[in-house]
Amino acid sequence: MKFGDILLSALRGVTANKLRSILTMLGVLIGVGAVILLMAVGNGSAQRVNSLIDSLGTNTLTIRSNGQSSGSQAITLAVSKELSDAGLGHVKTVVPESTTELTVSSTSTSEEDVSIVGTTPGYFSVSAVTVASGASFTNAEVTDADKVAVIGSTLATDLYPTGSALGQSINVDGTPFTVVGILATQSSTGFTDPNLEVVAPVTRIQRSYTGFGALSEVLAESKTSAGVTAAEGELGVELNQLLQVSASDAAASSSSTTSTGTTSTTTTGRGRFAAASSATSSSDLPYTITNASTLLATAEASATSFTVLLAAVAAISLLVGGIGVTNVMLVTVTERTREIGIRKAIGATRGAILGQFLAEAAILTLLGGILGVIAAVFLSQFEIDGTQPVIIGYSIPLALGVSVAIGVFFGVYPAGRAAAMRPIQALRSI
Repeated sequence: MKFGDILLSALRGVTANKLRSILTMLGVLIGVGAVILLMAVGNGSAQRVNSLIDSLGTNTLTIRSNGQSSGSQAITLAVSKELSDAGLGHVKTVVPESTTELTVSSTSTSEEDVSIVGTTPGYFSVSAVTVASGASFTNAEVTDADKVAVIGSTLATDLYPTGSALGQSINVDGTPFTVVGILATQSSTGFTDPNLEVVAPVTRIQRSYTGFGALSEVLAESKTSAGVTAAEGELGVELNQLLQVSASDAAASSSSTTSTGTTSTTTTGRGRFAAASSATSSSDLPYTITNASTLLATAEASATSFTVLLAAVAAISLLVGGIGVTNVMLVTVTERTREIGIRKAIGATRGAILGQFLAEAAILTLLGGILGVIAAVFLSQFEIDGTQPVIIGYSIPLALGVSVAIGVFFGVYPAGRAAAMRPIQALRSI
């Protein structure tokens, strides 16, 4: 029997019971579509996180006090100023951050748990946050602890829905501030809205809310991306002097972190990914220096694992679809016992019978796979829980190939059973 005849006979078998074939293809469709779409969600999520990290700038460094640090070893506003004035060769800018969450209101409405950031004007360049309208506050306003603020775009719209918030007064937990600028809209990480934010002079935030103790963090920007490591080293040496870190602790920290090289990630109250642990973080030091480039590498590795996990979960549905193919083909073989007996009686070979039923299984899974690809491509046009799926190129041929392979694999037993029938026994079973 020629291949064309086998294929034609298989097509007739598939279309003989249309409803059964459609339901079988539906199982494969769901499996293939789930694999492609979930891999696209994982890829889209990875690209989103990477773009957010990249927007921070890979030359950004973050300095935090360790949990046990206090007194002379705390990272304070004075320490931040010393770092800024130290004239470090690879460090461009150093800015303090003192953060909290408070209720912000206007005359008509209020927003709870708004991120309050106390900092200096350099914050807007280091953190890649731009002022869309108005202006940022000045160094003079920081020195005078003026009650001025730059607010996020969502907060501006919520507090003043019918007009511009620029120049208006907002109340931050009982203290009035004048809005001097509105930030450009920022992309959300999916945890919090970075556009619900108030940025004000650090001196005012400390005086009114957080006190004059340790800062939440200090942001530093290296002059070039290539100079991040050098800038990190310079900051570490300067901090060791300012915080009176003993030579033995500094040496032990350097030795420990060089041998382990561990990484971790954190997020700030504003929902921005801040950093990942680098070579200068250790329990022996009263501070931790982290950088965005390390976080980017960590995020990429995590995203790959996440995408593989999603694909593995989706593959289970494809496996279930393959079991459905076996079930349907077994029923088909039973129903067509007479046909098999007659065909073998008039000379059909075992290979021809085997090929026909394997072809039927492959056709069912191939058609289901094609429909699954179409469904996945269509659904990938829509955001899923705030994430825009991005289809991975190789996932389409991979899912189609696996679907056909599953059809052949799960069709082998029913096809073999049909091919092994003896003509007389097949005819007698009717």
